[in-house]
Amino acid sequence: MLKKELLDILCCPKCKGSLDYNPTAETLTCTSCATVYPVKDDIPIMLVDEGDGG
Repeated sequence: MLKKELLDILCCPKCKGSLDYNPTAETLTCTSCATVYPVKDDIPIMLVDEGDGG
């Protein structure tokens, strides 16, 4: 589970949009470009090349 403090400062590296966290799927989804980033072992993988979609 990602901490709220971390979620408050994260943004999409592709378009700088806001991110929605899905703890069940362990993903962060950009609300602007819809790119989905994985979260592995509570570490967001925020590389544009690792994102899915958008």
